Amino acid sequence: MRGRDDVLTLLDGLFAPEAHRWTSEAASWWDGLYEDRTKPVPFFTEKPDESLVSYVDRGLVTPGRALELGCGPGRNAHALASHGFDVTAIDLSPAAIAWAEERAEVPGAGARFHCGDAFVLTAEGAEAAGPYDLIYDSGCFHHLPPHRRITYLALLDRCLAPGGHFALTCFAAGEGGMGSELPDEELYRRGSLGGGLAYSSEELRDIFSGLTEVELRRMRDEAPGSPVFGESFLWTALFRREARQ
Repeated sequence: MRGRDDVLTLLDGLFAPEAHRWTSEAASWWDGLYEDRTKPVPFFTEKPDESLVSYVDRGLVTPGRALELGCGPGRNAHALASHGFDVTAIDLSPAAIAWAEERAEVPGAGARFHCGDAFVLTAEGAEAAGPYDLIYDSGCFHHLPPHRRITYLALLDRCLAPGGHFALTCFAAGEGGMGSELPDEELYRRGSLGGGLAYSSEELRDIFSGLTEVELRRMRDEAPGSPVFGESFLWTALFRREARQ
């Protein structure tokens, strides 16, 4: 092994394929999830996150260049595009990207979709390189193993523009939550993320301490007839990168 990336790749191999969002095995696993579009999976809906719509409606984020990580079938990417954002969206699963592109046929809901490893596609000089005024993640971060948090933070550091915003939706630890709340070291012993990692508010604030918190709350539950998606087992967080002095 020659360096940090080799060590990170070695650690990736300790986990089941669904935790490897940057390998062909992981792509195949996620394709299997998207194979049956009739499954009662919450994020298969075409509705955008209630938090995202709230940020736009309140003027907390304004149209600019946006990147969505782990876009799935594209529901939030299309919503951003409809609000005037210039959207680039990435997902590892070809099946998810195909579904998102089908939904792009809806008038006024255009976005550019890329299939592959977000860490590679956003590298300096790559096709989805920054800077971005908004980076949006609804369900990608909590599927990363602990050692990949540093890779994720490096992506934010190189891709988020000064004064730009990072918005996150992820599993919430505690009452009514979902996802694994096991200590990091136990995850490595088991070789599994338990369907995704649940975070406390303190953990999120610590991980993203290099950014300024704008808002951190539980997502609001939304009724089936609501035009937006909302489940209270999720955190919604908005952070800002301070402009350089």
